[in-house]
Amino acid sequence: MTLRVLVVGTGFGGRVVAPVFAAIPGCEVVGVVGARDESAIVDALRSTRPDLVSIQSPPFLHRRHVELALGHGVRGVLCDKPFGIDAAESEAMLTAARSSGVVHLVNFEFRCDPLRRQLRDLVRSDRLGPIEHIVWTHWSSGSRVPLRPYGWLFDRSRGGGWIGAWGAHAIDTLRWLLDDELAVVTSVPRTVIAERPDTDGMQLCTAEDSMTAVLRSVHGATTITIDSSFAHPVNIAPRLVVLGASGSAELTADRRLLVRLADGGDETIDAPPVDAGADRHLVPMQRWARRVVSAVTGDGDAYGDGPPTFADGVAVARVLDALRA
Repeated sequence: MTLRVLVVGTGFGGRVVAPVFAAIPGCEVVGVVGARDESAIVDALRSTRPDLVSIQSPPFLHRRHVELALGHGVRGVLCDKPFGIDAAESEAMLTAARSSGVVHLVNFEFRCDPLRRQLRDLVRSDRLGPIEHIVWTHWSSGSRVPLRPYGWLFDRSRGGGWIGAWGAHAIDTLRWLLDDELAVVTSVPRTVIAERPDTDGMQLCTAEDSMTAVLRSVHGATTITIDSSFAHPVNIAPRLVVLGASGSAELTADRRLLVRLADGGDETIDAPPVDAGADRHLVPMQRWARRVVSAVTGDGDAYGDGPPTFADGVAVARVLDALRA
């Protein structure tokens, strides 16, 4: 049986998501539709009768696109992150999906990154001992050099901001690593570039492009510090450092995992090679898309830890709201 996939969104959806699904045996991408053209989306839903709708649209359109998909008898809906503009909207989408009885998933594809999975296995194996602290730094020039023009990404009312764009993946990864919910102790969102140009001139940015935060695990004893921006003048390799009572693990740029143990059992693990210039989402997205297909067709989950659903999207959205506040 062929799984028919409709992709909403021609940016990341057309560039990465659609080709990934098209390469999976038993999948057929029946269309890639612009996220801003609702009539074209409705026409595609009616004419192609997809089994799965993959929503890669801006967050302020997520709820409407989820509602459209649920109203056309699909078997599954995959929604990008950040999952809606806030937790209240995320909860509404979860309620609607549960009422419809469809498979509902959020695009937290970095759970399928090879080294992040090895890091999770390491944490679960207790080789590091109880996890005491985590430090995550991620500084890039993505919106500064060259200067990115004004758009929804810099408008808080439309779900913009670095906390949603990058923080959503970070919070999901941390929840998944620790198998615990997170509470925000303190958060300092910052807007380094206050104004950006568009076709009408300079526009005030109402969403943050940087943040510093301290969090803690709700049921455990782990503290977490995050320091991140995509408005730095240069790129710095991101580092996720997990510090346990028996050792540490340092993941650099999702390419190298350095393990140091108190008993001297040090280890360096490199990620599988990738083509130069390849989108950093590609490898995890390829693996994640196969999990999505398995979830929709009911063929099981090779990873065995359950793919992230709308419920995970809601849990992350609640933390993001606290980080923004």
